[in-house]
Amino acid sequence: MISRPPRTPDALLLAMARIAPHRLSEMQRQKDEAFSLAAQGDTLGPVRGWLAVWAGEVEIERRPDLAARRRAAERTAQTLDKDAPAWRKAADELLAVVNEAREAAG
Repeated sequence: MISRPPRTPDALLLAMARIAPHRLSEMQRQKDEAFSLAAQGDTLGPVRGWLAVWAGEVEIERRPDLAARRRAAERTAQTLDKDAPAWRKAADELLAVVNEAREAAG
């Protein structure tokens, strides 16, 4: 596990390059969109949002416990009908993983 990076665009991109390079294009695309929206709206909200999302994603990817919980919940959610009680439990677990990661990432 790598240490938690600072919550800056460059540090998050570098961390993701080390732990989940297959996600870099998604991360960069969303960063570009956030910065474009920030410039158009003259607000830092989209940039702050991008930082929160990707600090959480880095936290999940760098922590095997969170990554395993997310994978298990995603598998369950993808294989069940949305009316199944286990589907709702899996969706709740996905939200819990994201919330735990974002809280830990600050």
